[in-house]
Parts: sequence; structure tokens; C-alpha cells
Amino acid sequence: MYLKTIIQGRLEFGTQKSYDKVTKMFLQRLETYYKTDVFFKFEDIFKDEELSLEIPRYVGQVTDKAFRTTTNLLGYCAQFAVAGSIRAWLINEGEIVHFETLQPESDKGAVQSFVKGRRLVKVKGKESEALAALSQAIEKYDRHAQAYERRAKVNFLMKNYHDALRDYNKCINIDPTIPTAYYGKAKIHMLKGEWEDAIQNLDEAIKKSIALQTLYWKSRKLKAECHIKLKEWQKAAFDLKLFTNRNFEAGNPNRFYIRWANYHYGLVLLELEEFPDALKAFDKALEAEAVADGIIEADILTYRGIAKQKSGKNGYVKDIKDAAAKGGKRAKNLLKVIK
Repeated sequence: MYLKTIIQGRLEFGTQKSYDKVTKMFLQRLETYYKTDVFFKFEDIFKDEELSLEIPRYVGQVTDKAFRTTTNLLGYCAQFAVAGSIRAWLINEGEIVHFETLQPESDKGAVQSFVKGRRLVKVKGKESEALAALSQAIEKYDRHAQAYERRAKVNFLMKNYHDALRDYNKCINIDPTIPTAYYGKAKIHMLKGEWEDAIQNLDEAIKKSIALQTLYWKSRKLKAECHIKLKEWQKAAFDLKLFTNRNFEAGNPNRFYIRWANYHYGLVLLELEEFPDALKAFDKALEAEAVADGIIEADILTYRGIAKQKSGKNGYVKDIKDAAAKGGKRAKNLLKVIK
């Protein structure tokens, strides 16, 4: 049985000695143990000039055995590396069967400093210690793309946006396959109101991730926000249609934005004069769980009433009255006109 696989990432070996060791090991194991079960050729993934192993993105149909054999070998290669990571997915009919993150876990100084810093990033109140550990990893190996990306995140959390942008750029210059770096850059551009620059980076985050990742949909949602700011209604509608049609599983952070996305999709469709579809979007927004997303129910009812009226449907007066009763200012003004 063949399943879909997606594999991407990069490993940095740092020195000629480590690179020679890993390439020798790879070829020996390929010849002795794995033979036809590994679906990468040595010359396609090893980069002599950069002392690295690079897989920009591989998409193919493979057996479960071939996937596990290949990722086992790549995981072994990762232990010779000083930095980097490879992400590997095995997918069956849109469901993740198996996922691997292959990265160095050795006792090398740069590796240990990064592992410590990566762990501390997740601990509230430990930002300064995380920053110190990640800076130490970079001092020990200045091409540590993941350390730059994590340090950028810490700087962002500490509102050091200039330093965060610098680190995101350094990360991308070393390893352009890391989607979180583009996502982080986009958030900084959004804070500055630089919507076009944010969209460019969110496009890259989408291209560098896959639709089974939370980040992919977080990027779609932010990109729609940027298009709305620029009044690019068709482009905003495209991203919001994809987002609102997605069935997010329990525990997925994107579930929080279901009401937000349907409400804004309705507003965008009103701008495009696609009134029946706007009505459906507002219906979904009202059906969605009410969360602290900044959306007021009275506003949803108001615009649903407008969509009903524009679609020639009955019941729009009731929606606007209900909205006014809930304190909707626009609804109260509309009632004066209706009366």
C-alpha cells in the first residue's frame, strides 16, 4: 500500500570532519542495510559546498516501510549535525498516519544550548534565560537557523521588534524552508501597518507549510486580515472561504477563530455583493461558539439582517430589532429608517 509523504528540512554539520563522517555512514548503511528502501539519492540531498543535507520539499507516494527506513536513516544523520531539522509526514487520505521531527540531540555545545533555549521559550517568565541560551547556541555555531528563529520569537514576546525582525531575516537567509520565520516576520509587518510586506511573508509561510499544520491556517487567517485592510475583497474572500470550509479538530487553536472568520467572510461577501453567500456566512457565525474574539453578536445580527434584505429574504426586520435590543448602534439607526 502506497501513502503520500512530504519531507522537508535541512541539517548543518558545521565542520568537514562531521560532514565526512555522516556521508561515509550514509553510503555504508545505504549499501549494507537499506538498499532500495531509501527513496533519496546521496547526490540529491548532500551539499558538499555547504556541509549540509538539504531537502527543500519532497512529495511522493511511498510504502510505510520505505518511509520509516528513510526517516530512520535521516534521523541517524541528524545526530552528526550541529543544527537544523527535518519534518516528515506520512499521510493517508488527508489524515496524518505518522509524523517525525528529526533534529540533533547530541552532547555538542551548540545543540545543548539550543535544546535548553527551545524548552525555555515555552515557559512564561523565562524569556531572559531563553534569550541567553539561544544566544549561546548562536555564538557556538553562527549558522544556527533554528536558534535565530526561536530567539526572534522571544524578542517578539518581549516587544523587541527590531531585534526580532533581524533574527527572522538571519534565519531565512540560512534556511529558507522554516515557515515560522515568515509567519513571525509577517506579524511584525502587521504591527507596523505594512500590509503588503506581511502578505508576502504569509504567502511564504503557506508555501513552506502544509495544510495539515496549524501554522498553515493561522497564516491564511492573518493573510485575509491584511487583504481586508487593503480592501482587496476577492483575495480576502479566497482565504476566508478556505478557512471557513476547514473542519478543525478539537484542540486546534484555529477553532477559536471560526466565528471571527465566518463574520468577516460575510462582511467581505457583502462588499462583493454576493448577498446569499454572505447570509450563509452570517448564519454560520451565529451558530459558532461565542468566544472572546472581539465580535459582538449584535453586529452579526445586524449584518445578517442586511444580507437578508439584499437577498430579498424575509426576517430582516426581526434580525435588526434583535440586534438593537442587544445594544447594536447601527441596528438602532437602521430601525429608524425602516420605521
